[in-house]
Amino acid sequence: MLRLKLRLLTLSIILVAASLTAARDKTETWVQVTSPHFVVVTNSNEKQARRIADQFERMRSVFHVAFPKVQMDPGSPIIVIAVKDDKEFRALEPQAYLAKGSLKLGGLFLRTPDKNYVLMRLDAEGDHPYSVVYHEYTHLLLSKSAEWMPLWLNEGLAEFYQNTDIHEKDAALGEPSGDNIEWLRQNRLIPLETLFAVDQNSPYYHQENKGSIFYAESWALVHFIQVNDFKEKSQRLVDYSTLLQQKVDPVTAATRAFGDLKKLQYQLEGYVRQGSFSYFKMATTTEVDDSAFKAQVLPGPQADAVRADFLAYNERFSDAQALLDHILQEDPNNVPAHETKGLLEFRQGHLEDARKWYGQAVQLDSQSYLAHYYYAAISMNSSSGQSEQAQVENSLRAATKLNPSFAPAFDRLAVFLAMQTKDLDEAHMMGLTAVSLDPANIGYRVNVANILMQMRRGQDAVSVLRFATKLAKTPQESQMIDNMLMRAQEYAERQKRYADEEKVFASNGEDHGSTVTTTVESSAPVPRLKRRDFVAKGPHRFVTGVLKGVHCDNPGLDLTVTANGKDLSLHTDNYFKLPFSTLGFQPKGDLNPCLELDKRPAKVEYVESADPAVAAQLISVELHK
Repeated sequence: MLRLKLRLLTLSIILVAASLTAARDKTETWVQVTSPHFVVVTNSNEKQARRIADQFERMRSVFHVAFPKVQMDPGSPIIVIAVKDDKEFRALEPQAYLAKGSLKLGGLFLRTPDKNYVLMRLDAEGDHPYSVVYHEYTHLLLSKSAEWMPLWLNEGLAEFYQNTDIHEKDAALGEPSGDNIEWLRQNRLIPLETLFAVDQNSPYYHQENKGSIFYAESWALVHFIQVNDFKEKSQRLVDYSTLLQQKVDPVTAATRAFGDLKKLQYQLEGYVRQGSFSYFKMATTTEVDDSAFKAQVLPGPQADAVRADFLAYNERFSDAQALLDHILQEDPNNVPAHETKGLLEFRQGHLEDARKWYGQAVQLDSQSYLAHYYYAAISMNSSSGQSEQAQVENSLRAATKLNPSFAPAFDRLAVFLAMQTKDLDEAHMMGLTAVSLDPANIGYRVNVANILMQMRRGQDAVSVLRFATKLAKTPQESQMIDNMLMRAQEYAERQKRYADEEKVFASNGEDHGSTVTTTVESSAPVPRLKRRDFVAKGPHRFVTGVLKGVHCDNPGLDLTVTANGKDLSLHTDNYFKLPFSTLGFQPKGDLNPCLELDKRPAKVEYVESADPAVAAQLISVELHK
C-alpha cells in the first residue's frame, strides 16, 4: 500500500490486440552498460542497453519515493540480461518452461544468495514496452518477503506495477492491463481458495492457459483491493500481510482480512466486467544522469561467461558446462569462467573441485568477492597449515572489502577468527556486521551467540538467541535455536553460580583461588532444560559428509553433518553407547568424540524424528580418512 498522497484517476479501457515487433540487429555483438545500481548485458546495441539501464534507474527512483522504508539495493549485484528474441531467451530460461504447453515467459527474476539476475526479451513493444522491467524489479524488491508471501500476492503486485508509466515529474502506478482484463472476460475465474493456495509446483504457475488466468486474476484482485482500500481508507492488504507474517495460512488469513470469500469472488467477477478502472498518479522527480553510465563492448568469451554463469545459477548444469569448456579452450585464463566452474562443482556437492577452481580464480587476481568468499568458506574446513589459514583469512578480508554489503563474508570471517581463538572482539564485530546486513538470517545470530560464549558473556548469548526465536521461519530453524538456547542458558547459569561462589568466598575473606573450581565442579549439576521426547519416523538413513558443530553435554552429543551444501542436525542422548568405526585408516588410541569429530569426513546412520522440531537421532558413525 502506498504511504504517500496519491491522486486516483480513472481510465476507460479499450481492449485492443497488442502488436509485437521484432527488434533484431544483424550483428551478435554483446554490449555491457553499467549504471550506478545495475549492470545491463545485451546482444542488441548500446542505445538499447542505455535505455534499459535508464528505465531500471527510474523505476528504482519511483519505488524509493513510494516505499521509503524498503531497502532498494541488495548486497549482491543486479545483472540484467536482455536478449533480442524468443529463441535466445529459451536458450537461457529455466528447464521447466521448455516443455511443450508450458507458460511462455517474457522475462524472469532469478534471486540467489550471491547474485540477482533479470532475464528479459526485447521483442515485446506495445503501450508498455518496459512492463517486463517493472515486473521483474518489483519481484526483486519483494524477494525478502518471499518466505511468507504467497505467489498470488507476489505476482499480483508485480502485475500491478508492471504497467507503470514514468515521466519527468510524475509516475502513473497501477494502470489497468488490457490483456489481463480480456483474459478474465473470456475465461472462468479461479476459485479464490484455489488462487490463494497456488505454489511453485502448481500447474497454474507453469501451464500456459492456467498460468495466464492465474497472473490475470492475481492482478485483478490486487488492483481491486488497492483501489478500494484507497477509497475506503482501509488497509486490508496490510492486514493480510501481517497475518501471513504471523504464519497464518493464506486462505485463513484472506478470510480474516477480506471477509467472506464467496462475496469477494462475486465482487471480483463484477469488477473485471466494468467499463472503467482507476489508477494512481504520484508526483515525483526521476532525473537520471545517464552521463554516469559506462558502456563497453564485451568480447565473445566474456559475454559467454555471463550467460554460462546465469545457466549455472539457473541449474542448467550441462548447458553451462559445455559453454564453459568452450570459453576456457579459447581463453584458459578467463577469470569469470573459473569462478563459474567453481559454482558448478559447489552446486553439485564436489567441494574439493570447487575449491580448486575458486583458488585458481583467486590466483589469477580475481576481483570477484564471490571467488574469494567461496575459496575461503570451503577451505575453512580443510586448511591446517599456517600459510593456508593466512590465505583463508586474506580472502575473507578481501571479500568484505570488495563488497562491504555482502553479509556471508563477514559471518565467515567472524567464525574463522573465533575458530582460531584470536581477537574475539573483532570476531564479535564481524558477526554483528553480518546480522545488520541481513537481520533475518538466523544462522548469523547463532554464530554471534557462540562467539559471545567464547568471550564468557553467557547472558548476552542468551539474549541474542531469545530474540532469534522470534525470527525463526521453519521447524529446522526453531530446532537449531532451541538447542543453542539450551546450551547458552546452561552456560550462563554455570557462570552465575561461579560468580555467586566468588561473592561468598570474598565476603568470608577467604583465599579461594583453587577452591572455587573444586566447589563449583562438585556442586549439584545445573538443572538441564528438558529436551523434547524423540519419536522415530521412517527407516534408518545414511548420509556422507563433513562433521561440524560438535558439542558434548555429557553424556549427550550434538553435531551437524554437511553434505551437498546442506546441513543436517543430529543428536544422541549417550555417545558412550554410540558405535564408532573407521574406513581407510587405523585410529591411534581411544577416540574422544568431543574433541576428535569436528571437521572429519564421515558416513553417519540416523533416523528422522516424527516431530520436525526435534533433531534426528544419531545411530552410528563411520569416520573416513
